[in-house]
Amino acid sequence: MLYMRDIQKLLPHRYPFLLIDRVIEREPEKRVVALKNVSVNEPFFQGHFPGQPVMPGVLIIEAIAQTACVLISDDGGEKIPLFMGIDKARFRRQVVPGDQLRIEVELGQMRRNVCKAHGVVTVDGEKTAEADILATIVDTDAL
Repeated sequence: MLYMRDIQKLLPHRYPFLLIDRVIEREPEKRVVALKNVSVNEPFFQGHFPGQPVMPGVLIIEAIAQTACVLISDDGGEKIPLFMGIDKARFRRQVVPGDQLRIEVELGQMRRNVCKAHGVVTVDGEKTAEADILATIVDTDAL
């Protein structure tokens, strides 16, 4: 299990853009499962939408991408994946305050420094979103 301090060693993202709270399963180069607790205090709810808050779909995709980064980041911090593209994104249910996202990502093809992963997000066992993520792996000093 990885907690916030561990996640911050693997990802450059910080509040309010760090969109995973905990990693509950991690099989390096195979799969990872992360959690995101969606609070009514999330800054994006102020404008999306007042009185009827819904988590923006692009942020759900970003949570998938960040979870994929945890899967393919090296623990030494010398390399980091950068988002290149997205395919087959689908949204099946709205995410609202009080939901807990379970984000599961499986590594697909990996060629040279480019990898593909498939992510599925569920809330209470119900599929919420899914997408294929494409990333390139670069040296951190190249950023």
